Amino acid sequence: MKLGVIKAYVLKELTEIVRSRLIIMVYLLPTMVLVLFGYGIRMEVTGARTLIIDNDQSHYSQLLVSKFEHSKYFDSTIEKRGEAKALDEIHKAKSDILIIIPESFEKRLLHGQSTQIGVFVDAAFPMRGSTMESYVKGVVLDAASQMFERLGGNAPTISINQRTLFNQAMRDEDAIVPGLIGLVLLIAPAILAALLIVKEKERGTIFNFYASPLSKGEFIAAKLIPVFLLHSINIFILFLWATYLFEVPFRGSFLLYWLTSELYLMISLSIGMLISIVTSTQIVAVVLTVIVTIIPGFLYSGILMPISSMIGVSRYEAHIFPVMYYNHILYDVFLVGEGLASSKTVMYIVILAFLCFFLC
Repeated sequence: MKLGVIKAYVLKELTEIVRSRLIIMVYLLPTMVLVLFGYGIRMEVTGARTLIIDNDQSHYSQLLVSKFEHSKYFDSTIEKRGEAKALDEIHKAKSDILIIIPESFEKRLLHGQSTQIGVFVDAAFPMRGSTMESYVKGVVLDAASQMFERLGGNAPTISINQRTLFNQAMRDEDAIVPGLIGLVLLIAPAILAALLIVKEKERGTIFNFYASPLSKGEFIAAKLIPVFLLHSINIFILFLWATYLFEVPFRGSFLLYWLTSELYLMISLSIGMLISIVTSTQIVAVVLTVIVTIIPGFLYSGILMPISSMIGVSRYEAHIFPVMYYNHILYDVFLVGEGLASSKTVMYIVILAFLCFFLC
């Protein structure tokens, strides 16, 4: 392999990328994806439109109502109306939660009798509905504990000394942004790698390489080295966006982050190169790359759903795609900080190395 020839073609490719303005896509696309999805995806539900019907109008019912009013998770409205009309508010998408406090609420509490509170939750989106339901339960249990103390209850109680680990503030950014880095470094390099090779096939200029003394290995190296170098800079840019713009903590080894990212970048380039083999036009190459990278990237990266919670075939499918292994390492270096002390992290690095060797 002639290094001088490769260097000349690499400079030619870099010049062509700048001249064709693909350089804008190299750095604009990853940043746009990170910023748009980093701010756009929200697991936490705040300001849920809550309609409360207090049929009791007692001291303890107002105590329960005040718990909802002083919580950031609920945008509470207290009204006096029938249950049927209140349910219409949810049917018309004007309310997310309906809470009905019965008339004998305080009386039953004072007499030590069990009482029920009606709660209706809009669960058209199951994940959001489940989250809102858990918030309601938490507020009701907190209010019940306070009521029990005021009533002079002396039954033994269990207090929970809760500590959250790795994401103490429970910020969505800390959970989503590291995963988005894995998604971006899978999609953008693969698209560019596929385009650079398919472009030669579409224009017919690839026959110039056939007629030249350039070997296949030198041709592929000349095409992929510029993409690799350009996106290697993206590794640092995305890190800066994550830590300074989104203020995601970084608790692990930067060397581990950088080396595994370069390894993952090679896998992404290999996927783009494989797609360029089976396509002959740039549009088809882009569409196929998007299908192969974005769909598995979202489903099996752990951004929206933990891999451990998947069941059946989906759990095995997740282990086919490299994004699952890389994102585990990302969450470790950003939030956990175990690094090579974790046997699972070491195993995933070995798997990424095997995938890189196999695809290359």
